[in-house]
Amino acid sequence: MESYSVLQWMFFFYFYCFAGWCIESAYVSVKERKLTNRGFMRGPFLPLYGSGAVMMLVVSMPFRENLIMTYVAGCIGATVLEYVTGVTMEALFKVRYWDYSNQKFNFQGHVCLGTTLAWGLLTILMTKVVHIPVEQLVFSIPDRALKVSTYILTIYIVADFSLSFKAAIDLRNILVKMEQVKEEMVHIQKRLNDIFAQVNHGMENYRTAFSESVSAAREELTEGMAVRFEDVKSGVEARLETLKNMLLTKPTEYVESVKEEFLELKTRYAVNLADRNRLGRIKDFFQRDMIRSNPGMTSVEFSESLEELKKKAAEKKEKKKEED
Repeated sequence: MESYSVLQWMFFFYFYCFAGWCIESAYVSVKERKLTNRGFMRGPFLPLYGSGAVMMLVVSMPFRENLIMTYVAGCIGATVLEYVTGVTMEALFKVRYWDYSNQKFNFQGHVCLGTTLAWGLLTILMTKVVHIPVEQLVFSIPDRALKVSTYILTIYIVADFSLSFKAAIDLRNILVKMEQVKEEMVHIQKRLNDIFAQVNHGMENYRTAFSESVSAAREELTEGMAVRFEDVKSGVEARLETLKNMLLTKPTEYVESVKEEFLELKTRYAVNLADRNRLGRIKDFFQRDMIRSNPGMTSVEFSESLEELKKKAAEKKEKKKEED
């Protein structure tokens, strides 16, 4: 390999972004038995593949004639790139676009031994086989044509990446808000339990009942993020129904003292439920497309909410097919 100009490096990056998209989309389409546009971006480019290819070329340059060192450099360089990219994307977007948690010898789900070893082999394949004709192709392109085509690709990819980045941030915000609604529901359930204890036991036993209720509510709140939203929703609805009946059948001073708060909690529940349903509809096409393009997307923090969005996106797609 010779030394390359900045434009040539950029063209290599774009070329391998496109080649990676072709391979990945073809593999997933065959696996899923339907055409699938894979990747973070909407267009036919996967930046991770382009970055990986360029990284392989860079780290292998000092060891051109040494296969063992080329292999080791590829293993280390690609694994570091994959780990840093995975951690960064999860920190930004709160989801993982790939997850090796179910693989042996994985580290935090971002990298695993199997892919690390494979990266080394791919580096050898890249430097000794794949890149040679690609290099010759780029060298054969006139400088002016290379410059124009690289500039056009840069403008297109920057625009695509910007839209995709915004969609990913918006999707993250939806997941955060869905979880906030769930947490608010847990708070509502906690307070409804307090009211139930107050009405059910009367003021003479209220202190004991309140203490027990708060203790139980704290446990619920601690486990709230692990509890399914539907379970919390069902619990709140059941408690609202029970309290409504008690308010109607026990018109005592204790009941009158909590009636206003009960109505407030009922209103808060209705508002939060409406917000959750609105968030789950994901009207934005870019967000739905990102979910469909990454079927393996996972989230440690927002697992339930993400699965709900995936289900809604799939249902919307099926509904559209039926209408067409």
